Amino acid sequence: MNKATKKILVTGGAGFIGSAVIRNLILNTSCSVVNVDKLTYAGNLESLELVSGSARYEFEKVDICRQDELERVFAEHRPDAVMHLAAESHVDRSIDGPAAFIETNIIGTYTLLEVARCYWQGLDAKRKAEFRFHHISTDEVYGDLGRLEGLFVETTPYKPSSPYSASKASSDHLVRAWQRTYNFPSIITNCSNNYGPYHFPEKLIPLVILNALEGRELPIYGKGEQVRDWLYVEDHARALCLVMSNGKIGETYNIGGHNEKRNIDVVHALCDLLEEMAPDKPASVENYRDLIISVSDRPGHDLRYAIDAGKMQRELGWVPVESFESGLRKTVSWYLNNLDWCKRTLNNTYQRERLGVVVEHKL
Repeated sequence: MNKATKKILVTGGAGFIGSAVIRNLILNTSCSVVNVDKLTYAGNLESLELVSGSARYEFEKVDICRQDELERVFAEHRPDAVMHLAAESHVDRSIDGPAAFIETNIIGTYTLLEVARCYWQGLDAKRKAEFRFHHISTDEVYGDLGRLEGLFVETTPYKPSSPYSASKASSDHLVRAWQRTYNFPSIITNCSNNYGPYHFPEKLIPLVILNALEGRELPIYGKGEQVRDWLYVEDHARALCLVMSNGKIGETYNIGGHNEKRNIDVVHALCDLLEEMAPDKPASVENYRDLIISVSDRPGHDLRYAIDAGKMQRELGWVPVESFESGLRKTVSWYLNNLDWCKRTLNNTYQRERLGVVVEHKL
């Protein structure tokens, strides 16, 4: 598919990864974008200010569980492809209240699949042959890797541990079933932990930055031994657009940053960067690392995730541009220069008392 001439419907486009995808599509291609987003607490249209004025960008405030609204959007906008990123994504929230995750991630994906399938079946032969449905998922569906058990590959069996990852695994299975049963032209990608600008402040990296700047504690689950593979969000956005344009129907592609880090090492790196880039600390703080505390681990917390992204390199020629060090420096710099964005995001959509727990990003 030549994405430069296509109209792409992006669900969850006001979220962290979705907004990065839309910025990439508008700024670096000639495609048009329809952003479909319910605007839950983590959706933020300010993340799209760079591109929202483009004639090639349109926004629809729509819940993907609403079949009638999705049918209207498809009928009015006539997309050539779908990039499905809309999801509830917070692991701790899924433990506290799994119902929303079942509703959005499973029922919402089913509803979107059915509307997209009926729309696709009504296209003329040429457009039908070119249509793509790209489902964006997470490495958490694979479950817990032991410390020395290699890497996740595309054929790793699913073994989700949390209500969040179970709901995402379910949505992956639905997409594969629609492809197998109806020959619906779908592609799945599973990504590792993303980080970068516009990340909602409940997630690990922005949370540490903001808490440290205010002299607040930096809670770490247990000893912070959990290992994650970190992927800069702009690298992920490039990869997703490449899969959409050149990926093979029916295939799965793992996308990772080749940056395995323990959570405690990520927090240490952030503290050290802040010592350099924000040396004027609150009066009560001598060193940012002194703010780190240990809290009880979350139930069912997986020890390690690690992606083998070799298929992306071999078949599509993609490799991440940013190292963890370069990406983290860019991220810290962005937050230091956009503290007003953080304040508006928190004041408008978030309960400050929830900021006492360090969590991790997923879709």
